[in-house]
Amino acid sequence: MTTPPALLIAGTGTRDEGHAAAFHDFVGELAARRPDLPVAGGLIGPGSHPLSAAVTRLIGEGVTRFAVVPLTLNPAACPRDGIAAALAREAERHADASFACAPPLGPHPTLLGVLERRLDEALGNRPRLPSDRAETTVLLVSDGSPHAEANAEVHRAARLLWEGRGFAGVEVAFASLAAPDVTSALDRCAKLGARRVVLLPYFLFAGDALERVRQQAEGWGLAHPEVEVVSADVIGPAWELADLVMERYEDATRTAGTAGSARIAGTVGTGRSAGTAGTTESARIAGTVGTAGTAGSAGTTESARIAGSAGAADEPHAFAHADVHADVR
Repeated sequence: MTTPPALLIAGTGTRDEGHAAAFHDFVGELAARRPDLPVAGGLIGPGSHPLSAAVTRLIGEGVTRFAVVPLTLNPAACPRDGIAAALAREAERHADASFACAPPLGPHPTLLGVLERRLDEALGNRPRLPSDRAETTVLLVSDGSPHAEANAEVHRAARLLWEGRGFAGVEVAFASLAAPDVTSALDRCAKLGARRVVLLPYFLFAGDALERVRQQAEGWGLAHPEVEVVSADVIGPAWELADLVMERYEDATRTAGTAGSARIAGTVGTGRSAGTAGTTESARIAGTVGTAGTAGSAGTTESARIAGSAGAADEPHAFAHADVHADVR
């Protein structure tokens, strides 16, 4: 019987130890949930708990096949630092290891359901009239990115959250690196006639960024007493999040099973069409990067070390990296 790949959880690095601790607590919960699987997690970028240490530990336990699940909500094109680049480095360090990577987590219907529950909790979690939602504007707040594709995905999540749920509107704000910031977005809500705004964090875990956002909203609310401002909780380690991670693990495992001899295969994307990987002769890295609404496709090869394409996709597809042109955060 073939041994299943290890589950490797990859998160974005942070110097916020509270956020890092929440990440590792969640990884521990997944390990307890699946004692039949080797499970580890690590972070890329700044801060401690590096992804490389998690890979090294599992390699030391005899693991050679990894199914990687990015514990991130949005993709971003980032040529030098990010999960795809980190996996490429691990493939160089560990010649016998292979990695199959799943897509970012959001905006998945499962997580939209959790966000809706967080909204209801913030509004008192009691029986409410339809008019209560009709009088409520949601401000979805995310970490900002210097990459437009990642910020666009937050707007997409806002639209999907608004559809069919009866809220007056769903606006977007960013904690940093992108506009509008929280106070500017609250100004816009007020100009649109909002009398109640729920600040809804589009974060997996709490941390310093969330505290700053809440302080900004609280200060704005004191200066605008005519608008009620309520803060909701983060997605957090909900059972739905654990279920989605395991679903992504199964996606990556299937990708690993169909990727042939590619050392790194996976999925990255922001839209709905899937990129597909092929095969090439003696190419170490082959592929193209697709754009929203189209599929990137890789050339065909045998024994490609890294093969595939990055399209705009919610569905699994394989990705490539020559200079690591597509990535997830």
